[in-house]
Amino acid sequence: MTAATGAWWCEHAWTGSGVVESDVLVTVENGRFTRVEPGTSRPADVPALRGLVVPGLANAHSHAFHRVLRSRTQAGRGTFWTWRDLMYDAAQRLDPDTYRELATAVYAEMALAGVTCVGEFHYLHHDRGGARYAEQNAMGLALVDAARAAGIRLTLLDTCYLGSDVDGAPLRPEQLRFGDGSGAAWAARVDELSARASDVDRVLIGAALHSVRAVPLDQIGAVTGWAATHDAPLHVHVAEQVAEVARCREVHGRTPVELLHDAGALGPRTTAVHATHLTAGDVDALRSTGTGVCFCPTTERDLGDGIGPAPELVAGPGPFSLGSDSHAVIDLLAEARAVELDQRLHRRERGVLDAATLLRCATEHGHRALGRPDAGRIAPGLRADLVAIDLATVRTAGGGPTAQTAVFAATAADVTDVVVDGRVVVREGRHVTVPDVARRLASITTTLLEGGAA
Repeated sequence: MTAATGAWWCEHAWTGSGVVESDVLVTVENGRFTRVEPGTSRPADVPALRGLVVPGLANAHSHAFHRVLRSRTQAGRGTFWTWRDLMYDAAQRLDPDTYRELATAVYAEMALAGVTCVGEFHYLHHDRGGARYAEQNAMGLALVDAARAAGIRLTLLDTCYLGSDVDGAPLRPEQLRFGDGSGAAWAARVDELSARASDVDRVLIGAALHSVRAVPLDQIGAVTGWAATHDAPLHVHVAEQVAEVARCREVHGRTPVELLHDAGALGPRTTAVHATHLTAGDVDALRSTGTGVCFCPTTERDLGDGIGPAPELVAGPGPFSLGSDSHAVIDLLAEARAVELDQRLHRRERGVLDAATLLRCATEHGHRALGRPDAGRIAPGLRADLVAIDLATVRTAGGGPTAQTAVFAATAADVTDVVVDGRVVVREGRHVTVPDVARRLASITTTLLEGGAA
């Protein structure tokens, strides 16, 4: 794909610096900003982006196939663990072709919501029962194809998943698709994936430990070693559930954070996803190692997980990013808002985290967590991502061009135009290369869940 060159005039722009500028002319060469000029009249031949323009949003934690569960898991009572059984059933229904179709629609939905880069926490590696496809990375390559089709960048966090419990118990039948047998076998497969997904400008291969439940202690080093050798981002589900923490203490005498710290898995390239049930010592360990954290408030609320210590973690040196995780909704503005609103409920206090901080979490910090420090702000030299938010909808009208309007009033439905690496991906609320995203989502969901079980 050829690099993009052009210019846009932004009625108002929040560049990531903390202030909103008006009449901002941005010039792009080879997919990156070369000039950002506030207070500039619009040239006659330059397209306008109306409303408030913000940097591209980064969805730092996604499980694309969970999208088929939206609105279908809300009947009856239950917990994360009962929801997980429904998720396993959905996982059994996918093959590389249907996964490509589903993920293309999901990533297009993200683009429509202003997401310019996604971190896909990918553990659906093999065929049913654990049989290998002829191309052993067929499922991962389907995700690469999907992101390219949808026009967004992908950090594919290939996930090691080897066991069913903290004590190293083997995978259960419904988990066999996820496993490679050992950390070394996982690394060998990811080496091949990295060689195949060579379009480094759009696709970055990272690593993930699913959790301390799924990767035995003696296998963690193979994954952290691969990530270190490749200078790749490393993500891991951490302390999402009270039961997970209790089981880790029972087996290892340590919290999940302590276990990962002792195993050398924490550090500036690492992102701890969820980080909900932490001790004060856990928070100190994450902060002292520069480990990032990714909250997924909508999913954590949807699954009844709990509320993590956001202010203490935001204040740390590692990036505090946001994800849509199970895709109960795909709306990074709503996720940013939820971080603050959850703290208001928990602390019975308003204004714990301000709008500019939360918007930076959804943009700059998210890109850093995904190994993309060259994106997330509108500034010369950085990737040319632009997201226009309509300020005249029933949700945003009267709020004005401020970060507060973006975070506390706007939703994904208010995104009108999206530019990724200097290329228009969404124009006037429509995806330019994936037509009728809603119909595609409905069709593939029906095919997978109602058209025939595995």
